[in-house]
Amino acid sequence: MVSTDLLRRYQFFALLDETQRKGIAAITEEVAIEQGTTIFEEGQDARALYVLMHGSVDLYLTGGKDPNKPLWVGQINPGEPFGISALIEPHVLTASARATVPSRALRIDGAILRAMCEIDPRLGHILARQVAKAAMERLHYAHVQLAAAQV
Repeated sequence: MVSTDLLRRYQFFALLDETQRKGIAAITEEVAIEQGTTIFEEGQDARALYVLMHGSVDLYLTGGKDPNKPLWVGQINPGEPFGISALIEPHVLTASARATVPSRALRIDGAILRAMCEIDPRLGHILARQVAKAAMERLHYAHVQLAAAQV
């Protein structure tokens, strides 16, 4: 459990009311992640949603031309969510995540968070908007990468 004051520091939680923040705080833990640690792997069940507090996390895809060399697809910076598949069906991770430096993150239990969204549709709507925003930013970045690769 973390404090609601901690959640208030992050834009991802800005539109939530105090009751919603309290509920999320109760299912959130602060985790330390050592440099080089793989936080999760592509294809696994998405069991948690994360918000990076400090540090840096890289996202990778596997299964490219060289299966021994993952394809870097983006970087997560402080304040940004990752593991967003925890809120997107079928709740399977679409990339792997690895800490590039010692990092700290908020880890929110995905199953309980989804259940909370079912009970509180406003909470679900707010989080869906935040997750969609993060997904669109990553899609835009992927478009930029593809365009650059064509040059």
